[in-house]
Amino acid sequence: MRFSPGLLDEIRARLPLSEIVARRVSWDRRKSQPARGDFWACCPFHQEKSPSFHVDDRRNRYKCFGCGASGDHFRFLTETEGLSFPEAVERLAEQAGVSLPAPDPQAAARAAERASLADVCEMAARFFQDALAMSGGEEARAYVARRRLKPETLREFRIGFAPNGRDALKRHLLGKGVDEGAMVEAGLIIRPDDGRPTYDRFRNRLMIPIQDERGRVIAFGGRTLDPDGQPKYLNSPETPLFHKGTMVFNFHRAREPAHKSGQAIVVEGYMDAIAIWQAGMGNVVAALGTAFTEDQVGRLWRLAPEPVICFDGDAAGVSAAHRAVDRILPGLRSGYSFGFVFLPDGKDPDDLIAEGGVAAFARELAGAMPLIEVVWSREVDAARIDTPERRAALEKGLDDLVRTIADERVRRGYQLDIRLRLSNLFYRQARDRRMAGGGGRPGQGAERGGTQTPSGPARGGDLPDSSLFGNERTLCGLCLRYPDLLERHVERVSQARFGDTLHARFRDELCRIATELQDVPVSGFFETLDNRFYQILSEALDGGEVPGTAGARPAPRFSDLLQRLPILRHEPPADFVEDLFCHYLDTLEIRTLEQELEEEMGALGDGLDEAEWERVRAQSQDLARRREECARDEQDLAERARGLRGGRVAATGTTGQGILSGGSGAGGRLPGGAMASSPR
Repeated sequence: MRFSPGLLDEIRARLPLSEIVARRVSWDRRKSQPARGDFWACCPFHQEKSPSFHVDDRRNRYKCFGCGASGDHFRFLTETEGLSFPEAVERLAEQAGVSLPAPDPQAAARAAERASLADVCEMAARFFQDALAMSGGEEARAYVARRRLKPETLREFRIGFAPNGRDALKRHLLGKGVDEGAMVEAGLIIRPDDGRPTYDRFRNRLMIPIQDERGRVIAFGGRTLDPDGQPKYLNSPETPLFHKGTMVFNFHRAREPAHKSGQAIVVEGYMDAIAIWQAGMGNVVAALGTAFTEDQVGRLWRLAPEPVICFDGDAAGVSAAHRAVDRILPGLRSGYSFGFVFLPDGKDPDDLIAEGGVAAFARELAGAMPLIEVVWSREVDAARIDTPERRAALEKGLDDLVRTIADERVRRGYQLDIRLRLSNLFYRQARDRRMAGGGGRPGQGAERGGTQTPSGPARGGDLPDSSLFGNERTLCGLCLRYPDLLERHVERVSQARFGDTLHARFRDELCRIATELQDVPVSGFFETLDNRFYQILSEALDGGEVPGTAGARPAPRFSDLLQRLPILRHEPPADFVEDLFCHYLDTLEIRTLEQELEEEMGALGDGLDEAEWERVRAQSQDLARRREECARDEQDLAERARGLRGGRVAATGTTGQGILSGGSGAGGRLPGGAMASSPR
């Protein structure tokens, strides 16, 4: 249904926006002015300490000056509750007492048909539920007992049983006055082409109703109870009510828990979803097929910005994940992606929960792989790069994939990330080839850097316990883990003054790749880079070596960065990471201001004229201002980090040390009050 601008304006006029938003926030009494329709609160879309979320009742608009979220009544409901736009209009119209216009006759006829079919599906659901409890349902009851489904779960999901007779459901519905044509259209019975009598589609199956976003039964999934029965799972066909490519099982139940937790779990089958829901994780849904559609991807993003998809760890599960990647990539946009979990081979979520409780499944979710990791492993694991042509083919294949991403900002971030990974991969392959061939010069990069292949953690020229060594190394790691931030702030990064020679050379080459080399194939420049660049790159991307272990056992990727910044393990939102990134830049810029002021004072000597004094005073005031701002930012980041960490502990039961820095005693005060990571 299309809604006229006048109708939407009438709804807005009758319902103050502050009344809608107040269900999700608490107003700041000091900043808000209710008499003027001016309200402030902490943003419901991101973690913050100081209120930056503004609602203006006069203009019927909200805007967060922290994360940029903005909109009106309807946008607020679609963003906070996952409603579609028509659903948001219908809900607010009811609250405002505004009558919605009658649909056009054709639309009314289609709606009536759908309502009629929904009534038929509802009658079928009741029949299946009753059949489960009656004589003949013993095998089905035994199956749900083996699956450890509780009576309240059976009632909530309205699980039932389709008897083994040819037309048990058909006869029941005929007795209720339903004609065969409606049963066929609802997908409940099959009409043979050869003129034989119609018969039930579902026979001797455990029946799981599929419900729409309003909770109406619109289709069914049936699990065979015959050990030799095929197919194992059978869904309703496409009907006027049910479109498999747009539906997500359990969406209507998962919507609120997903919005409250900020996370959505996606599994392959509805029985897995039911088991996880029963274990207490209400934010779970299931796909209704082996491949995601664009509509399903968009619907999942209405639940959470980064849903986690669970796949079996066998070859079939990996293959399904790879198919999902191709569906997801084109629609990626800023702040929206997916995580991937590959369960232990032979285990499904129900097995994990039965053996180790919900905590065992939560641990698997906590180790979800980012989408880019799945893309990288899919392409690289199957590639050979022993010749220039094969390296070029791998690079082209990855580039073609990334170019399918429509969002320019996300696409550029992926491109830079892939180029850094390829640089490291090609460098390692060339290094290993040289070593196998009896040594030799590593090439132009080694001549420029004067450093041979790194062994062990990368160190610079300064002592690693110098006051800002840890900050510089942390900023280097952040640039690699979040290349989109490097690209957005490349000018500030390139101008920052690094005290450590290794860090400075790494930064220089990193900024070259992001700017002057962005259009040059990686295979054409990777050997021209300073060899010292690969010391930090390899340590971050390959994990380096675990200290104190023989045989060079690799540590996890970015292990050094995660040790310095444990808060990153809690998957903070993008705006928090960017604020943290800029905070580390601020600390380096403050140190530069201090050094410039010291140099200025040293050059002037004892006698200062008035102009010199004014210049020094201005520099001192600027430095003091930057220090105060940095101290406030640090306090705000620490508070936000505590909130993030507390939310993660509540969700997963896990604990960890530190807020921004690593562990007890790891933090140190930096110039300007910034919190340092442990100086290793």
